[in-house]
Amino acid sequence: MTTPTVVPGPREHLLGARYRGATTGAFTLVFLAAFEALAVATVMPEVTADLDGRQWYAVAFSATLAASVVGMVATGAWADRVGAVKPLLATVGGFGAGLLVAGLAPGIEVLVVGRFLQGLGAGGLTVALYVLVGQVFDPPDRPRVLGVFALAWVLPGLVGPLLAGVVADTVGWRWVFLGVVGLAGAALAALVPSLRRVDPPVRPDADPHDDRAATPARRAGVRRLGLAAVVAAAVVGLNLAGSLDGAARAAAGAVALAVAVVAVRPLLPPATLRLARGLPAVVGVRGLLGGAFFASEAYLPYLLQEQYAVSVAVSGLVLTAATLGWAAASQVQGRLGDRLADERALALGPVLVTSGIAAVLVATALGLHPLVIGLGWTLTASGMGLAFPRTTNAVLARTSPSERGSASSALTISDAVGAASSVAVVGLVFTAVGTAADRSAFVAVLGCTVAVGALAVFAGRRT
Repeated sequence: MTTPTVVPGPREHLLGARYRGATTGAFTLVFLAAFEALAVATVMPEVTADLDGRQWYAVAFSATLAASVVGMVATGAWADRVGAVKPLLATVGGFGAGLLVAGLAPGIEVLVVGRFLQGLGAGGLTVALYVLVGQVFDPPDRPRVLGVFALAWVLPGLVGPLLAGVVADTVGWRWVFLGVVGLAGAALAALVPSLRRVDPPVRPDADPHDDRAATPARRAGVRRLGLAAVVAAAVVGLNLAGSLDGAARAAAGAVALAVAVVAVRPLLPPATLRLARGLPAVVGVRGLLGGAFFASEAYLPYLLQEQYAVSVAVSGLVLTAATLGWAAASQVQGRLGDRLADERALALGPVLVTSGIAAVLVATALGLHPLVIGLGWTLTASGMGLAFPRTTNAVLARTSPSERGSASSALTISDAVGAASSVAVVGLVFTAVGTAADRSAFVAVLGCTVAVGALAVFAGRRT
């Protein structure tokens, strides 16, 4: 598939005949992933308490994020060869299998295995969706469809956390996982007919009869997959270091973090870890924003349930408010289109994210009303809604059609590793400072994520 020619004139409607199937299918998948993420974040304190696994709290989140790195690398290479359709179908199936294992888990260890399987599917799903955008949509339409992805978070954001709390309080938390399995099946059924018309990409330099050209690419793919597995293992090891005491915890955590950094470096554009100007800084911003946001989000329901004694359902309302902020900001950037330069959005977004987390930190430290926490978190999510779609748009604009799978994979790897590493590190900090009964433990976590956000602000000015 060659790069589409952009003809001057009105932009294509996203639900017009040309885009309808891809828009609807992508919206359905993002809706599914959003519902699961928000619902599980809401009930995880109860899940770990019921399975006598509070010490596994951070692992239950970071295992999913770590596994997603493997899914991203594998799917990126696959999508470069065959396009988005087959990877989409396979990753949705893997995602559903993980939900099933988690929902039926007899103990915390099996739950973590299920969450790991979820991550494999969800990570690949994200990459496949980005490749779909690059295959189907013309450049002027991509910011709008990426804005639609954020809009897909609105409905689950409005009902997901509250519904998850109600389900957990009535029929049990297991149905938060098992119920989404049905949604996965429905999404697959809806996607099959709409994606049949999507053609795989054509690599202009590929010779289908020359196996010699394919061999180095296969070797490189295997190497990347092996590095992704090392990253995933290192992140899980970083979490498990929390079960150790004193100096052993610090040493094991430092070694695991160093291994993760060394292994992830070849999976990213050169100089990404140095936040070099241009594409490396764009990819770096994505990872730092993911680290600041998702590490904070993992502890917000926990904070509200333990320190403010609110119910599971009510604690989810903070995530609902944040969803609205994220979606609104994403719609704004989509409507502005080329009038808002990617570089400007990537400079402003991290400032909003860091300011919002800082507000939550102050409210927590001073014991202010939970409404202040909700307002601060909504500001944080607004910054994410502004910046996240533009990281994708900036990467797609800088890569050829035959390389968008690998480029999207690198972007989402940065996102996942940043989030997983941050969740793991703040988990170590949390257990080192105290327990859920200690407000200072939550303050320490938020202090760490503010620092990550400050790095994102620096990187955003280098894009």
